[in-house]
Amino acid sequence: MKNNIFEDLKQKVDSDKSHMSRRDALKFMGISPIAASVLATTTTSSVANASEDVQGKIVIVGGGAGGIMALSRLSSTIKNPDITIIAPNEVHLYQPGQVFVGAGEMKVEDLKIDNNNYIDQDKVTWVKDEVATFDADNNLVVTRAGKEIKYDVLVVASGIQYHYEQIKGLKEEDIGTNGITSVYLSDLEKGTAVGATATWDWFNELKEAAKTKKPKVIYTQPNTPIKCGGAPQKMLYLSADFLKQDGLSAEYSFVSSKKELFHLPEVDKALHEVQSGYDKITSMFKHHLNSIDVKAKKATFIHAYEKEVYDEDMEETEVVSFADKVVMDYDFIHIVPPMSPVDSVVKSKLINDAGWLDVDKNSLQHKRYKNVFGIGDVCGIPMGKTGGSARHHGPILVDNIISFMKKEEPKAIFDGYTVCPIKTQYGKIMMAEFNYDGPAPSFPLAIDQSRWVWWAFDLYMLKPMYQYLMLPGRM
Repeated sequence: MKNNIFEDLKQKVDSDKSHMSRRDALKFMGISPIAASVLATTTTSSVANASEDVQGKIVIVGGGAGGIMALSRLSSTIKNPDITIIAPNEVHLYQPGQVFVGAGEMKVEDLKIDNNNYIDQDKVTWVKDEVATFDADNNLVVTRAGKEIKYDVLVVASGIQYHYEQIKGLKEEDIGTNGITSVYLSDLEKGTAVGATATWDWFNELKEAAKTKKPKVIYTQPNTPIKCGGAPQKMLYLSADFLKQDGLSAEYSFVSSKKELFHLPEVDKALHEVQSGYDKITSMFKHHLNSIDVKAKKATFIHAYEKEVYDEDMEETEVVSFADKVVMDYDFIHIVPPMSPVDSVVKSKLINDAGWLDVDKNSLQHKRYKNVFGIGDVCGIPMGKTGGSARHHGPILVDNIISFMKKEEPKAIFDGYTVCPIKTQYGKIMMAEFNYDGPAPSFPLAIDQSRWVWWAFDLYMLKPMYQYLMLPGRM
């Protein structure tokens, strides 16, 4: 990491012919690690300063970004709060950094965040366990140890889990062997990121193989919502650029269950242009990874599609669904597994038909159990499985919990804000920001342009913001 990165940033922007103005560049420069540390002691909280005199026991489930942000905001807003947080982990991972670890730009130690810095046990009850059962009908949860904990208000921030076992023939221990990797694989309770470190090894093994041939490389995206929807493509572009820097290449296949690279047309178009800058990237859509033969290096996908078929007997055309098996050979494969909420949520009455926490997309309040709210990846809403979304959930969540505790209707509205910093090469990021209505850029830069300044922001500035501003509820 450059010691003078922010001075370099200033000089670069001054000389750059991009659309970023000097004023906007200074906004970026103001959020340096040093500035963030200062802001941590001087910034006025964006939530009310312990001004709400409401009564009731609040239980927060989860010790990741969403749970910690909810805790910070609620404890800063309510006078004499009665809050219990249920979370087994004293450390949680700065998950946006896993891609950077996988690409050799960060170390696993850089990702570890000490929850003790955010959970004041003089003011908050910390139950270091997991919830085994949600009993929403009786306003209580039961921990793995069998402890029953009652609540007046429940905040579900239990995050997401990975289902490698749903891919036939694959076991978690296969990650990092036989040309297989997955940057997602981690143990959030223990604060380990084995998939990220395995992916950096995978990058280097891929480069060695590319020195003697063009290896076949597959990158998958499953048919479930996932944490950080752009991550599968990030691994494609970064590994392709890692080879390109040494004049090497491979046969790249991006095989996705989605019907396009990105749901926003302007971003989708820009990503196709990104792909054209690399040698031989083939994108295949509506293909879901069903099974894998680890030893033979064969991946089997289900290609689900529809087409019009003419029925001669009925003399009419109808749309018929098909599902074909497609077997692909590979030398290297990056797997993104299917994902879901944790088992205790899935087995509860709190989920919707799709299996996610059944909260209103605007209020984040449960549709049936009005004293239950959600934050972060667990929420069954159209958008928002990113840390940036969880930050925007925070103030909405707190405002609406306070309204509920005052016996008022929740009025605060989450607009669906989501941010996806798509790494298109080393040193370049396409910052896709959007909400329920479409593109929602924070800075006046064209959404379809990859820029080095976003890379500097994401790699050098975002974690200090996360630690000193987001987690304490100061932004």
